[in-house]
Amino acid sequence: MKILMVLTSHSELGNTGKKTGFWLEEFAAPWYVFKDAGADVVLASPAGGQPPLDPKSDLPDFQTELTQRFKGDPAAQQALANTVKLESVKSEEFDAVFYPGGHGPLWDLAESQSSIALIEAFERAGKPVSFVCHAPGVLRHVKNAAGEPLVKGRKVTGFTNGEEADVELTNIVPFLVEDALTALGAEYQKGPNWDSFVVEDGKLITGQNPASSEAVAKALLTMLR
Repeated sequence: MKILMVLTSHSELGNTGKKTGFWLEEFAAPWYVFKDAGADVVLASPAGGQPPLDPKSDLPDFQTELTQRFKGDPAAQQALANTVKLESVKSEEFDAVFYPGGHGPLWDLAESQSSIALIEAFERAGKPVSFVCHAPGVLRHVKNAAGEPLVKGRKVTGFTNGEEADVELTNIVPFLVEDALTALGAEYQKGPNWDSFVVEDGKLITGQNPASSEAVAKALLTMLR
């Protein structure tokens, strides 16, 4: 069982002068779900090397048992510091793909031709594709075999407009995940803000927010088994 995890390389939070990147919990929780199940996990990012960590996700309020485990795990830290370049990845070498969120993906992965082509290749091959929090936004330009938006007519979730308002970034992000998915014709669904909420539609798995990351990873494992 070989799983690809794709992380952002984008570190600038719009024109605020603040930093963004990937959200720690959304990487750490799935990493350990996959590794503890015996999966071979490969990490990739557009630029390769160390992806930028959203500094907010490293604050004490957002630590979990699995983020703490990561901080005491030199092997996991080394793997994260050495992501392969996304353009070098071949979908046929993997059984599934998982995208952690954080705000970074809205800027780079959502517009990355390498990412778009990769997701389309997984989807065409009937392999599971999974995304959490802001990462469903990377589906913005992904098409199905008929040339229509991949999410059109499909059940999905992702970071809600209400959650974006809660973190006061509604006017900073390049687009709102909920609005973008809805505009593409997706059957967008959501649970209460900040509660774990996961949606499955065929081989497409999406989670609403950081609290959903472990559940999305477990749903992906179940699908692979």
